[in-house]
Parts: sequence; C-alpha cells; structure tokens
Amino acid sequence: MNLRHLQAFAAVAAAGSVTQAAEHLFRVASAVTRALAELEDSLGVRLFERKARGMMLTVYGNAVLIRAQRVSLELAAACNDLPVGAGGRRMLDARTLQAAVFSARRLALFAGLAEHHHMPTVAQRFGVTQPALSALVRDLESRTGCALFSRSAQGIQPTRAGALLAFRFRRALAELRAVNSDLAAIRGVVQGSVVVGALPLSRTRVLPLAIATLLHKHPQVHVSTVESPYEALAAALRSGDVDFIIGALRPAEQVRDLVQEPLFEDSIALVARAGHPLARRRRITFADLHRARWVLSRRGAPARDLFERSFEHRGQIAPEPAVETGDLALLRGLLQDTDMLTAISAHQLHYEIEAGTLVVLSFALEATQRTIGIAQREGVLASPCTSALLNEIRAGVAAL
Repeated sequence: MNLRHLQAFAAVAAAGSVTQAAEHLFRVASAVTRALAELEDSLGVRLFERKARGMMLTVYGNAVLIRAQRVSLELAAACNDLPVGAGGRRMLDARTLQAAVFSARRLALFAGLAEHHHMPTVAQRFGVTQPALSALVRDLESRTGCALFSRSAQGIQPTRAGALLAFRFRRALAELRAVNSDLAAIRGVVQGSVVVGALPLSRTRVLPLAIATLLHKHPQVHVSTVESPYEALAAALRSGDVDFIIGALRPAEQVRDLVQEPLFEDSIALVARAGHPLARRRRITFADLHRARWVLSRRGAPARDLFERSFEHRGQIAPEPAVETGDLALLRGLLQDTDMLTAISAHQLHYEIEAGTLVVLSFALEATQRTIGIAQREGVLASPCTSALLNEIRAGVAAL
C-alpha cells in the first residue's frame, strides 16, 4: 500500500474536499485525485461518494480511515521517540516521515534490516539491490538527524533510534495488514492472516480445536503460529508481529501494557506410563518421588518453577531430573518407554491420557495453580479474522 495515497485519502476525508486537501498537503488537486483513484483500484472498493456538497466516505472508506489514522499515530509516536535536535526541536513530523517512507514495502525493508542485521539477506528477500537499501537508510538518517545503524562484528546493528523506529514501523505494518480483512468483513466474508503466539499448554487441544473450527467456517483465513519463550512472544506482540498470545498469563505488574483475558485455571500433575509401579498406588509418598527418575522442563520454565515451589510448600527438596527438555515429543517418548515421571499440565498430554497410555498419579501437587488465557496489546484493534479465532477459542474452552 502506498502511504502517500493513504495520506491523501485521510486529508480528503478530513476536509471533505479534494481542493482543500490538496492545499493542506501542498500538492496539486489532480495529484490528490489520482492518488485516491489508485488507492481505490488497489483495494477494489469505492472509498468516497462524490456529492455536490463534497466527498462523503463510504462504509469502506470509514474502515480504511480508522486504519489510516492508526498508522499516522504510530508514525507520530516514532517521531516523538527519536531524540530532539539542537534547541530542543524535532527534525521531522509524522506527515514528513510518512512521505519519506511512502510505502509499506519501505517500512518492511527498514524493519527487516533491524531484525536480520544483514543487508544482503534483506535485499535478496525483498528483491531489491543493496544500494537501494543503503539509500533508504541514508535518507531516513538525514531526515531524522540520527544514526540508525552501526556496523559491528555481528553485522549491521540498529542503534537505539533505529530500533525505536523499526518498532513503530512494525506496528504500522500490522495496521496495514488488517485493511483487506476489514474490507472483506463488510462484504460478509472473514479472510486474512492471523499470527498466534502459542505457549506450550495451548498447542495440544485448545488452539488446534479452535483453528479447525475457524477454518471449517471460514476457509479463506490463514493461521500461523510462533513457538518461542514468553519474553520473545511478548516482544513480538508489542511490535505487532504477533496478533495475540495464548497460554499461561503473567502477573499484571509484569505486563502493564498488555490486556490479559483469563480462560480457565490449570495446575501441574504428575504423569507416568500406564504400567508404572506408582500408577497402582493409592498413596504415594515424597520418598517414592525422590527414588524415581524424572524428566522435567528446563530450570526457569513456568512448569518447573511450579513443581519446585510445590515441594518447597511442603518443606521438601524437589527431585533433580535426569533429563531436562522443552520438547513434548521427546517427553512423550521417555514417559512411554521408561519408568520416568514428569510434572506437567494434564492438558498437554490429553490424548495419551485419554488413550490410556499415560496416567495421572494420585499425588496432588499443591500451590501449582495458574491462569491460562489470552494476552493482547493494549489499544489494539483486532482484525475480523483475528477476532473470529479468538471467539472460537473462547467457545471451545467453554465447551471443554
């Protein structure tokens, strides 16, 4: 999407007139008219009704205007994030920055360079030359008055100003990606892409069921998941690369800029193979647990912390594992083929427990409760396809 076209569109919507918008933008009226026509052609909808009393937004125009305004807010925030120049004056404003980057592609080029730190990789990925990419960086450095990248042994590293600019560009791109989904929803069609930050507990049952139901109802939706530690997912959520996170919620004081929605309460269980000697015991002691061999998540993982806290709660020392892993497939194999024990949410091994190959031992781990839910960016305007998946998750949890 051409950001200059979007800028012209927003100006016409505000003024109600091409002539007044052109004066505001210091452009000729014919250029503004051409920008509107090209934007409408690219989106395949009419954004204005041309009336005698001026330019009136259509329902499609209203939807695009909301995203255009949110893009402008992100670019204004980018300007405010940058250091001030001599005399406390800022080098550029949001309108100038929008004209400088002028396309979603240039936003993505800059953000990609900040992420990958390697100019040849980014140039090849986007099909541009390295000189063109260098020219984009030089132009933005000139306009901002800041060094945006520095060279190091690790490649081209964004400076603090460059990282701040890339962060805002990613959020602006997230708004632009939602435009076609917004327009399709007006026609009664749910389509578009959703990126989910999937924490381990959601991947076995809750999320797969929701995705399957969504795609059955709306086959034009594309869903992708990102499996990373929470900190990485939270960073991607804040920058707009992830639409929402589903999994164990964090304490409110740690995520003040995120909105968390509880779905259900979960706790850690002790799990073993069906023929394990402890599986037949009605009463299991701490001594039994200390004699067993364990496969646990890595130290510092939420499930491991809860497991150790449960033992501390009872004045006991937690067993040391023989194997530490975050790989659920490896965990399943070790449990089914050996007499090892694990401490995990039973939801993550639901199908094996339902099939009877694994069992939950009759030993309650106290103080291991945690809330499972959804985390979104504060102030986010979810696309219709994202909202549709969230609704399927809520419905699926209620049914389960």
